[in-house]
Amino acid sequence: MKFVFLLGGAGGFLTAATTDYLSDRTPDRILLDGAVGCLVGALLLKWFWGVLLNGVHDTYVARHQAANAPAPVLAAPVSPPPPAGAPPRPSPPAPLPAKIR
Repeated sequence: MKFVFLLGGAGGFLTAATTDYLSDRTPDRILLDGAVGCLVGALLLKWFWGVLLNGVHDTYVARHQAANAPAPVLAAPVSPPPPAGAPPRPSPPAPLPAKIR
C-alpha cells in the first residue's frame, strides 16, 4: 500500500510540475502546484487501488462459491407408459468406451 501511495504522489507531482513548467510559471508556483498534485495523486491512486482490490476479492469469492456449490439434481424425464398390447421396446445399446490417446 505504501508503494501505491508513493507512486501516486510521484505521478501527481510530475504531472503538475511538468504542466506548470511548460506553462512558464515561476519556480515557487511550480513547487506549490507540484505539492498539491502530489497529495491529490497519492489519494486518488490509493482510492483506485482499494476499488481494484475489492473488485478482485469479490470476484475471487464469487468464483469460489460457484465452484463449491452443489450441482443441481436433474430429474430423469418420465416417459409415458406404453399402450396396451404394444410390443416391448428394446433397451438402448450400451455406450462405447472412450478412446485414450
